[in-house]
Amino acid sequence: MNIALIGASGFIGSALRTEALSRGHRLTALVSNPSKLEPHANLEIKPANVLDTDSLAAQLRGHDMVISAFSGHADADIYGYYLKGIRSLLEAVRAAGVPRLLLVGGAGSLEVTPGVQLLDTPDFPAQWKATAEGARQALKLVRESTDLDWTVLSPPPHIHPGTRTGRYRTAQDAVIPGHGGPADISLEDYAVAMIDEAENARHVRQRFTVAN
Repeated sequence: MNIALIGASGFIGSALRTEALSRGHRLTALVSNPSKLEPHANLEIKPANVLDTDSLAAQLRGHDMVISAFSGHADADIYGYYLKGIRSLLEAVRAAGVPRLLLVGGAGSLEVTPGVQLLDTPDFPAQWKATAEGARQALKLVRESTDLDWTVLSPPPHIHPGTRTGRYRTAQDAVIPGHGGPADISLEDYAVAMIDEAENARHVRQRFTVAN
């Protein structure tokens, strides 16, 4: 497939880039700083500004799908910047006519008990609230869309560099339990799950989550 990957040099985006390239997909890496990426035969690196909707649409045109690992951490107003970026991205995907959009979601909107999301629990870390709220609103935006073929993959509360096992469990909107708390996942296995979804489209117009 010919995939446009937004945020291809970031924490999660780097793992997605590695996994997609290892499977032989052609990638266009859309990043704010192209110098962070090493050349690869199947990788085209382009500078991009997610807030420039028209320019982004032109860069997305002709791809089979867009995978977005965009986050709001490049700006002091994380929540505001994240929402502006997601709205611009959605409009760019529409304008470009790309048939499929996959989004890296957030763990904060996963339920810990029926009707109670992780973000709304008293112990949710304050430093992650802006990012989590932005991701929750992004999920709401795509769920309200009637014209986009989307999937959101939320990581569990803890995602970390580790080992690629190629195995993971899935759930829809609830935190997956582990031993004594929420289960975690490695960056590598999260990337496996995302590229599996890109290839097999098992969760069209759905949010799902994964864990080891």
